[in-house]
Amino acid sequence: MDLSTSNFSTILMDNVKTMLGHDNFPTILLYTPSVKVLCSIIFLILLLYWLFFIPLNWTWYKDQWGDYSNDKGINCNSKRSAINRLRSTRRIGAKELPPPYPNGWYGILESSKLRAGESKHISCLGEQFIVFRSQAGEVYILDAYCPHLGANLSKGGRVIGDNIECPFHHWSFRGSDGMCTNIPYSNNIHSSTRTKKWTSTEVNGFIFLWYNVEESEVPWNIPKSVGVAKDELIYLGRNEFYVNCHIQEIPENGADLGHFQAIHDDNVICGYWNQKRSIFSRLGYHNWTASWNRTDLSHVAELKINHTFDLFGKFKCFRMNVIGKQIGPSYVHLILNSPTFGDVEIFQTIIPVEPLVQKVIHRFYSTRKMAPIMKFFVFAESVMFQRDMNIWNHKQYRSNPMLVLEEAPLKKFRKWYAQFYTVNSKTFQVANNHDW
Repeated sequence: MDLSTSNFSTILMDNVKTMLGHDNFPTILLYTPSVKVLCSIIFLILLLYWLFFIPLNWTWYKDQWGDYSNDKGINCNSKRSAINRLRSTRRIGAKELPPPYPNGWYGILESSKLRAGESKHISCLGEQFIVFRSQAGEVYILDAYCPHLGANLSKGGRVIGDNIECPFHHWSFRGSDGMCTNIPYSNNIHSSTRTKKWTSTEVNGFIFLWYNVEESEVPWNIPKSVGVAKDELIYLGRNEFYVNCHIQEIPENGADLGHFQAIHDDNVICGYWNQKRSIFSRLGYHNWTASWNRTDLSHVAELKINHTFDLFGKFKCFRMNVIGKQIGPSYVHLILNSPTFGDVEIFQTIIPVEPLVQKVIHRFYSTRKMAPIMKFFVFAESVMFQRDMNIWNHKQYRSNPMLVLEEAPLKKFRKWYAQFYTVNSKTFQVANNHDW
């Protein structure tokens, strides 16, 4: 028995040595039937794992300020270069702009981006924040700069319990109220030694900050998604964009019912620019009917959309009903129901990085079995959003636009949205001089 095993091992090793010494060993190995089957199985497993378990992350930092007719643009490879590019654009219609920072909740950071014991520096709304999570999982938001000598608490600061320790002199500030709780070299801590604490909440995958120049205003509640809270719907993807416009322009799109057919009728395979020239334009087109109305809650408006895809202009398919809840000035909860695909929920937040630079994030949730299809959903929604960006990045804000009777929802929207501006809101001119 030992002899036969030894002979088999010797023969096997001789064959391996012969193959390894062969000039075409990779080719021989590739065309070995068992290896081909094994590679195919590994590829299939990896593909299925990607389809079902890897969320799609679509980020877009390309700004197209070039000549569209010649398809010339500038490709920005980072967030920084994209924002700098946006800064350099002309301030179109600046004199007519409303205040750039409306009052309300802002989803300034995704929950998944902040681990326990970690801090982040966030610059937005004309303010500088430090967001940190205690080891117990609680999230706190304070002014980023230490009131002592101005060190940035997020750059080298340590999270200790529910406190953030300054990297400069190790002063500690409590997240719950901003009070200074420790100065290593002094026992004389006055009750006025504190930094500003900002109201925050964490819901639906985002960390929200309450921004309101009228300090007497009480924050409204942000409704939780039942499906997400019960883990019936799981996170399956996101996208992220930077847009050069006033924050109001983005949610205003929901009330601009006429733009759906003008901008979004061409099928998504055609892309986001020069869709009519695409060889895929004959596949069919999207059909939209929409309505926009206020709700019983003063800070909530509702957009309803019915969608079908007309395949080759003849066969109606991919029916989908959408309800979009605009909650305050910057947050939208979209609920999609399709007889074909089931339920999908999308959460959109807008973050005013600067007066005319908006960071927009969408997070997509559905069931695990929907994961492969959700990758197409992320792609499709991203293409549709980029079509709107082509307009926003170049348009002029009109405070008194010429409207026809059928555009009454636009007037209703502006009247509704005006509630988020108050007498003490920073004007664009003040915010622009301060922030830029």
